[in-house]
Amino acid sequence: MSRRRKSGISKQDREMMEAGAKMAAGFWARLSWTFRLVLVGVIFALVLIAGAFYLISTQPKTENTPTAVAVQPSPSTSDEEQAGVIGREEITPVPGATDTSLGSGGSATSDWYELHFTSPEYPTNKDHYKGGLDTYLVNLMNKATKTLDVADYDFDLSNVADAMVAAKNRGVVVRMVTDTDTYTNKDASVQAAFKKLLDAKIPIVQDNRGPIMHNKFTVVDKTYVETGSWNYTLYDTYRLNNNMIIIHDPKLAENYTVEFEKMFVKKTFGPNKAKGVPNPVLTIGGVKVQNYFAAEDGVSAHIVDELNKATKSIYFLAFSFTAENIGDAVINKAKAGVTVGGVFETTGSNTQYSEYGKMSALKLPNLQVHTDGNPYVMHHKVFIIDEKTVIFGSFNFSDNADTANDENLLIVEDPNMAKAFKAEYDRVLAVALNPPTKKK
Repeated sequence: MSRRRKSGISKQDREMMEAGAKMAAGFWARLSWTFRLVLVGVIFALVLIAGAFYLISTQPKTENTPTAVAVQPSPSTSDEEQAGVIGREEITPVPGATDTSLGSGGSATSDWYELHFTSPEYPTNKDHYKGGLDTYLVNLMNKATKTLDVADYDFDLSNVADAMVAAKNRGVVVRMVTDTDTYTNKDASVQAAFKKLLDAKIPIVQDNRGPIMHNKFTVVDKTYVETGSWNYTLYDTYRLNNNMIIIHDPKLAENYTVEFEKMFVKKTFGPNKAKGVPNPVLTIGGVKVQNYFAAEDGVSAHIVDELNKATKSIYFLAFSFTAENIGDAVINKAKAGVTVGGVFETTGSNTQYSEYGKMSALKLPNLQVHTDGNPYVMHHKVFIIDEKTVIFGSFNFSDNADTANDENLLIVEDPNMAKAFKAEYDRVLAVALNPPTKKK
């Protein structure tokens, strides 16, 4: 048995260390000052790189700070995680509060689409949790005869899960893509909804990564597409300001099917997906429609291009608005005399990263921005340009949505659709100007 040393270093070890130190000192003395500086610089750079990789690897999953993507620091949790927390949280009404509509949801229809908005109220009344956007989605799913593809960020609606199971039972091929954070959420309603799908042996693919799979779309029989800002949850349906649209067009459905299969079949997400879809620009019912997906299509550049075309007005509803290129495009148009009005989700709008502070500080009479009045969440992501073009979808106006997440966006040049969205803007603005209670 070897003897235990009294100290951690033996005499022989110390002598070897001293000899090594002398050798190193001699080597250093023989180096020129120029080479010494270069060597120190290389070592310093390696330390910085190692530190950067450590920080990236320990980043939480957030909407504004994606894993391995250099974007602005996040002022809070992810945009959609923020919405989920606020949405499921029970907010105690202020004393004496009476039922207040937070904007009665409207609808608009044409030969090729039906558009719907939520009708949240404060305080929330669960007896009124019926006849919401989920009804339109369930009716659409019930039409499926061949295929039903669902890509949804947040999910807990039991009736939507039931409709998916019913489709599977009548022979429809049903598939789902979701975000890992949602799939592993321990909330009882989330787990119950997923259990119904798993019990029916409906295949579910998760993104398994830091940035989020933030889509919320459904494709039925490769003919119908449902999309918008609305997640398939109870509180997205009855507490949040949201929009959803159902479009009947096989070419548009082809785009969404291709995007779905990039995730479901190829297991690729974010910037790793192959670029493009078959029909990025198409005509539906005589209307020009553009369709882009993140992170592969450079979505924010397409938004900026449309904003730069504005000659009269820009109105927007923004759950998260931190993308400087989009904000600068809006500000430049305001400085050029275009009328600009916007409502920001209150939570996060007071941070240095939000475009709210930059816009409000300009004090331009034709640039009027406000924070919203829904005590829960104002969840829209919408631009209305010259009251004839609408930009909407799952895409928050952030760098992370553009470069890291999975998102979808529609740009529709239709005055009738723009009129419906402008009416929704006016409803949300009215609540912002006269909120039922001060939002924290």
